[in-house]
Amino acid sequence: MGDPTMQLRLRSLLATLALAASAAASAQTSLLNVSYDVAREFYKDYNAAFVAHYKKTTGQDIKIDMSHAGSSAQARAVNDGLAADVVTMNTTTDIEFLAGNGVVAKDWAKRFPHDAAPTASTMLFLVRNGNPKGIKDWEDLIKPGIQVIVVNPKTGGNGRYAYLAAWGAIREKGGTEAQAAEFVSKLYKNVPVLAKGGRDATATFLQRNIGDVLITFESEVVSIDREFGAGRVDAIYPSVSIVAENPVAVVERTVAKKGNAAVAKAYLDYLYSDEGQEIAAKHAIRPRNEAILKKYAATFKPIKQFTVAKYFGSLSEAQKVHFNDGGQFDKLYTPGGR
Repeated sequence: MGDPTMQLRLRSLLATLALAASAAASAQTSLLNVSYDVAREFYKDYNAAFVAHYKKTTGQDIKIDMSHAGSSAQARAVNDGLAADVVTMNTTTDIEFLAGNGVVAKDWAKRFPHDAAPTASTMLFLVRNGNPKGIKDWEDLIKPGIQVIVVNPKTGGNGRYAYLAAWGAIREKGGTEAQAAEFVSKLYKNVPVLAKGGRDATATFLQRNIGDVLITFESEVVSIDREFGAGRVDAIYPSVSIVAENPVAVVERTVAKKGNAAVAKAYLDYLYSDEGQEIAAKHAIRPRNEAILKKYAATFKPIKQFTVAKYFGSLSEAQKVHFNDGGQFDKLYTPGGR
């Protein structure tokens, strides 16, 4: 069979080539999705489904890596060089910030259906089992002695939506801008500590046992039941709340370097598939597919909702007026709820 030394060298060469090919393949088919705090459980399930779908349709393996934190902190990390292939956020301002700096496409919202928001949510109240403080609506949150846990609107979309939901709820009930400002100011006086992100808020409420009510996304109810056991919290649907869209984008800066734009697009496209929409619904994230939304009617209780546009123009406008340094939030919030 020839020279044994040559055979050994050949085998060694083949092994090296196989290793290089495998390294090249893995380099080509890995994606980093940089996402917001309370989307962890959803993306665990979604990623497993996408990996199987990708293998079935292309014959290739793909590895999905995740990064979770407050959405604005995540957007800043990506802007500063974190090599995300896709961003899946919970407010458009975080993606607009990246678009403004050339990290994602200027027309990112036109690249996918529903203004590139495959799912949505709303803000509701989580109270301790049995609702000992009898909290039913927004007005109950400003009563003396009620402690409200909420995300800092400067670090997370969860916090911005909570703030805008509270402000808009007063407007929906016929209140003026001045009355809305007064209400929100009282609400934040009942906030003992601002959380960094949605998951931090949940930990403050359930692990540190601080607060009587947590304002958070509807989807957090399912996550809490899974992580902490059913029956720890009751979900209270206020009389009115806000539509919170979950926008997505391909990070052009990264995919241009890696040459994986098609894979990144396929990953986000699959969020709109029946399977992607079903997985969202199972995690109490509202699907855009009307048939699937109806199928999960027991999960998505009817609630009167208003859009950001109705009272704030857009999330970008709200950012300037309310959340930028020196804005409305800085004027009305004093740390420590004093």
